[in-house]
Amino acid sequence: MNRNLRTTCGRTALALAAALTVIAAAPQAASARPAETGGTLILVGGGLKDGNSEIYDEIVEKAGGRGTARIGVLTAASVPESQDPDAGDPDACSNSHCNGLYYAGLFKHYGAADAQWVPVDIEHVDAADSDAVVAQVESMTGFFFGGGDQYRYLTSLLHGDAHTDSKVMAAIRRKLAAGAVVAGSSAGAQIASGPDMVSGGDSYQALRDGSAPGYFEDPSRLGYIPQGGFGTFDAGLLDTHTGTYGREGRAIRLAADTGHTRVFALDEDTAIEVEHTGTRRETLHVLGTHGVSVFDLRSARTGSEHGHWTIAGVRYSYLTDGDSYDPRTWHVRAADGKRPLRPTAATPVPPNPDAFYSVDDADGVPYSFSGTARALTATSAQRTATASTFETGPAFEIVFGKRGDTRAWTVDGATAASFTDVEVGVHPAAD
Repeated sequence: MNRNLRTTCGRTALALAAALTVIAAAPQAASARPAETGGTLILVGGGLKDGNSEIYDEIVEKAGGRGTARIGVLTAASVPESQDPDAGDPDACSNSHCNGLYYAGLFKHYGAADAQWVPVDIEHVDAADSDAVVAQVESMTGFFFGGGDQYRYLTSLLHGDAHTDSKVMAAIRRKLAAGAVVAGSSAGAQIASGPDMVSGGDSYQALRDGSAPGYFEDPSRLGYIPQGGFGTFDAGLLDTHTGTYGREGRAIRLAADTGHTRVFALDEDTAIEVEHTGTRRETLHVLGTHGVSVFDLRSARTGSEHGHWTIAGVRYSYLTDGDSYDPRTWHVRAADGKRPLRPTAATPVPPNPDAFYSVDDADGVPYSFSGTARALTATSAQRTATASTFETGPAFEIVFGKRGDTRAWTVDGATAASFTDVEVGVHPAAD
């Protein structure tokens, strides 16, 4: 399957009217937690598996627990029903309405007392300012934003170019501040971004051509939205589908181009949970199958070599299930059960010929970038390892290096599960 393919979703006017009738009568939730508590964000890097009970259970728990949680599902990042050729087939449809019902069913499976689709999409943007839909939102204790294209969330929930909250978005923002959970996957996580939200792009083209503001038809071109998304996550830039789409390069380039000093790049089926969002007690930790890459650009230096972009001094950490991160101190704490890894492997790390899992490389492997860094932290045979882009004209070389403060943690005693402070540099490869 083409890894640049975007997911889709939608719904009809008749279904909208029926949904509005139901939600107008929705009961109001019990009072939320005190406003100073701050709510919880659970941001998933896409590819959230139906069986990932760790993440689904956590969303339900933070929304009040089994038998109490009431989850509002928003799928406006999907195409509307009128644009889905399979809209009439409940087993094949992929539109905002059927996706909303699908996620609502999943949350009920995981113990939510109720889960409802919030009937807003790009063909029914007026619903985002409907008092009936606001009443539905007010009755919820948590929210889940589905995947698709994050730009559709801008046009449906933020009044488009005006970038002002609709009534529905303002209500969700109030609920989050008062203690509700707001979760999302793929575009539903990306839309939590503040300024300079990524809108598309592949790593090689990003390193070669740089970024530009806007939303582009060419999915390989690195674009960003200067005004950002909802702005509920402000600890750094966000990226998603990282290891499976090889997006580490575009994450670093976008941060460097836009002056950001930190990026959280989320792998699939993996979440970063932000508790006490927006307060001085805000903390982050990782849930799920793979990991979260954190790129620290505070000491990074950009330049030019042979007419091509370079960067040096990026500090790279990779956090996995249970690890915690303090956004104020930039400090990582490994999960209980992980122990420091002593690098004893004597086998050198071979050069990696495809750092970003190129769509053009039939032999490429996912999680290639993080895999090279993890292998380096486990070996005693070398201090640096190299990778390169599969694409040429020019090719770029990535150099990973151990620092004096590089640390790794293990579960099995031999391989690195997590690590901090591997230094990364990028420059054009020698001819």
